[in-house]
Formats: sequence, C-alpha cells, structure tokens
Amino acid sequence: MSSTTSTVERAFAAALYDDTDSGLDTAASLLAADPGADTELARRGEEFVAAAWRRGWQPADVVRLVRRELDQIHVERAAALIRAQVPQDRPRGPRWTAQLDALPDGAPRGGDRFSHATAVLELYRLLLRLPALEPLDEPRPRREGQEGPRPASRMLTRIRALLAKAEATGFPEEAEALSAKAQELMARHSIDEALLAADAPAADAPGACRIGVEPPYEQAKAVLLDAVATANHCRAVWNEPLCFSTVVGFEGDLEAVELLYTSLLVQATQAMTKAETAQRAGGRKRTKTFRQSFLAAYAHRVGDRLAAAAETQVTQDLLPVLATRETAVTTRMERMFPETTTTRLRGVSDAEGWTEGARAADRAEVGSRPRLP
Repeated sequence: MSSTTSTVERAFAAALYDDTDSGLDTAASLLAADPGADTELARRGEEFVAAAWRRGWQPADVVRLVRRELDQIHVERAAALIRAQVPQDRPRGPRWTAQLDALPDGAPRGGDRFSHATAVLELYRLLLRLPALEPLDEPRPRREGQEGPRPASRMLTRIRALLAKAEATGFPEEAEALSAKAQELMARHSIDEALLAADAPAADAPGACRIGVEPPYEQAKAVLLDAVATANHCRAVWNEPLCFSTVVGFEGDLEAVELLYTSLLVQATQAMTKAETAQRAGGRKRTKTFRQSFLAAYAHRVGDRLAAAAETQVTQDLLPVLATRETAVTTRMERMFPETTTTRLRGVSDAEGWTEGARAADRAEVGSRPRLP
C-alpha cells in the first residue's frame, strides 16, 4: 500500500465510519498534511458516485439530497465528482443526460486544505450512507439517423427554466412576470400538440422519473403531484423521508406531469402569497396554519378539476387504448413498489386558508391533455 493510499485509508477509518466531530477533524488533518493523497481521494469519491448509481440513485437525486442535508460547498463538490465520473460510466438515456446538463455550474470554491478535506469527508459520509432506491428505466435513446432533440423537448426546457426562476426569485413582481411568460409559451407553442407529434414509446414500456417534493408543506405538495400524475395517466409514489415522488408512466405523460406540477406549484405559491397578504391586512396572523390549509385545499380542488378535465377527453374508441396503457403503468408501479399507502392530508385547521386555496385552484391554469393516438 502506497503512503498516499495509506493516508486516505486512515482518514476514512477515522471519519467515514465514525460520526463524531473528533474523528472528522483527525481525518481532515491527515489529508491536509498530505497533498499527494488528493488524487486518490478524488478517485475514491468517483467510486462512491458510481456506487450510488448502482443503488438506483441518479444525478438529480444526489444533488437534491446534498443540498438539503449539507451546504452549497458540498453541492459544488458533488457536482464536480459526478462530472468527473462520467467518462467511467456506461451510456445512459436522455433524462440522465439532462440531469448532467443541469448540474450546478462552477468549480468548487477554494479554501485552506483542512476546510477542503473536511467538506469532502462530510460529502463522502453522506454518499456512503445512501439507501438503495428502486431503479428507473431510462427512455429509449433516439435511433441513429434521427434528428436531434425534438421540438417539444426544447420548448419544455425553456418553460421549465422560466418556472424555476419564478420559484427562486424573492421578488413577487419578477416571479409573476416569469410565470406569465411561461404561460405565454405554453399557449403559443401548444404543448399538447407537440407531445402528440412526438415519437411514442412502445405500449408495453412505461418508464419512471423522480420529482422533488420539498418542505415546507410537502404533504400537500405530494397530494398535488399525485393528482397531476393521475390525471395524466401516471401513478405517483411519495418517499417522504427522501423528499421526492417517483412517477411511473409513458415518456410524453411524464414530461407533461413534471411541467404541469411545476407550473401549478408556482401558481399556488403566488396565489398563497397574495391571499396571505390580504389576511394580514385584515389583522389575522395565522401564517403557518393558513398556508398549510391553503395548499391542502389547492391540491384537493385542482385534483378534482384535473380529473373532470381528463374525463371529458375520453371517448368510447379511446377506452381500449387507455385500459392497455393503464394496465402497463399499474403493473410497472406495483413491480417497483409492492407495498404502497395512500397519502392523506393532515393538519388542515384554517377554514379561511382552505377557502382561499380552493378559490385559487379554481383560477389556476391547468391546461389540457392531448387525445392519445
């Protein structure tokens, strides 16, 4: 064993299998004192990333968890590790590629060697303890000779970017403008028609994706996502501890679910902020319970609206097609999740919040789903 490998092994023994601060400090000191161990340390990190892929994780899943559990410097280092591991990885599908493209930009920030080693070890601790997840099938790659990304994908990417900015900004006026622009693009390019024109996957090959369901009020958000998924011929299973839902369905439907859920969440947040401002102006200060009840009502009412809209799309000649697709999706979901439970809303105690949430849901733009070919 080389001296550099020995340094890394001793550091790992002190820090990765010991959750104490003293063990972390000892390991960071060892690594900081041996610059020659840096290459081996990075290589071991790439091995942790590869192990995460074998346990069913994907790049977006890892970044989401690191962002929630650690700090921005750890997010940057996780993104750098994921990129560095790509050349050693096997070929992946378009969703995986899109997640790589969406990794945070920029190299990890500098600092003294001890701080760097501490951050790396904290990240490795988290990666080492990742539980196994249900593996997700990748959408089929486009055949050789086919044209590049289909127009629908480019459009969906633009709209997702606008909605992400709307969620991230702290200025209501900017968020409203970004959301309005996204809605304009939705109307102008007719997402439903674009999805209809896209290549359809085989009837017996539903896939799956994971969508983050982050606190606060994650239970209401999970119910909203479930309603969107159901209305779009998909099934959603919520993993509350890891803050995501797995959505099972055909590729075009999965894209629509992700887009519509994000859009409705932005609309709900904006409507809730306005309603809460009005409540405060009236002298009522029940922020937490008001928001919980607002989003619960919003999810419940939007679910009713989406279900009603979906029913109007169904004609007698579509019933056999829908039944075949539903069977395929249900079979895949039950194979991935043999035991599932229904998510029920709790903590709904503010009548005014419920009323305002239901009104906002009635005003929400829910769009329409295309008829199936």
